[in-house]
Amino acid sequence: MKYLSLFWLLPILLVSSCGKKESPAPPAAKDQNGSLEIAVKTVPVQAYSAASSIPATGIVSSETESRLSFKTGGIIQKIYADEGDRVQKGQLLAKLDLTEITAQVTQAQFGIDKAKRDLERVQNLYRDSAATLEQVQNLSTVLDLAKQSHEIARFNLQYSEIRAPHSGVVIKKLSNEGELAAPGLPILALQGTGPADWIARLGLPDKDRVRLRPGDGADIRLDAYPGEVFKGKISLIAPVADPMSGLYSVEVKLETKGKTLASGMFAKAELYPRNTATAGSDAVMIPIEAVIEGDGKRAFVFVPGEDGNSVRKIPVLIGELTNTHALIVQGLEDVNAVITAGSPYLNERSKIRIVE
Repeated sequence: MKYLSLFWLLPILLVSSCGKKESPAPPAAKDQNGSLEIAVKTVPVQAYSAASSIPATGIVSSETESRLSFKTGGIIQKIYADEGDRVQKGQLLAKLDLTEITAQVTQAQFGIDKAKRDLERVQNLYRDSAATLEQVQNLSTVLDLAKQSHEIARFNLQYSEIRAPHSGVVIKKLSNEGELAAPGLPILALQGTGPADWIARLGLPDKDRVRLRPGDGADIRLDAYPGEVFKGKISLIAPVADPMSGLYSVEVKLETKGKTLASGMFAKAELYPRNTATAGSDAVMIPIEAVIEGDGKRAFVFVPGEDGNSVRKIPVLIGELTNTHALIVQGLEDVNAVITAGSPYLNERSKIRIVE
């Protein structure tokens, strides 16, 4: 019986212990006087000059590049364009075998005809008091559903062909005639060729990304045209970094000066940030972990005191935030380092111990 009691008691003890989840305590220790010291880490602030240009590299691409597909699935009957072909807006590029889709339209039309006949028959009976109002209403609903099914079938028939959404060049043929195309599967890639279509896609680290705004100027140099400088303006700045490269994508719309460009050309860029409130001479970069109690552009940071054992809570003005850093434009003019790890546990009376 003793062993049986222990056998039932053990799961109860395990469940009880697992149910208690203690909140993590701040990293702390006591000094020689018994005062509590919170272990923290510090990071130097990074100053930068907002007046200098920013170098970057990337590739030339078309702003209006589309991957074209069918709305419905089916067998590809004909593709009318090959890679390199120039096409005009509205031009027929590909279509499916319409046997099945046309049959669906015809079937839907038959459904409408039958629903109309049934409704007329019941309406006559209703006038002779041989049918109920509910029967008339039910068959009216059946007719409405048949009409909607017919609209869906006609819509699918309309989008069982691909037409060029804009003028351009077919840069990729992704399927061939006779293949089974799934709904939404790209069949052709179309690139626009208008004079304002060309952009340079660049990758920038966060310390450069925060200095830029849409509309900032750029000089672009292409290996294909040695000695030529193409002017441009930033049209788009990605709000998040590419998870593969860790860089932020920046698009610069180019002035082509009548030159013939092509996707994939290598581009070297010089970007010129304008003087803004976020680009002052006293602006610094700090890790985003150091920022606390943010409210819009205003926040606070903790910095070590002069004795290295106390802390100061300083109000700051944020110019820009990225996934990893904050650009501080006011408040850290005479500060060399900020506290990162351990800052959530601090107040202005806290004692700290700086660790590596």
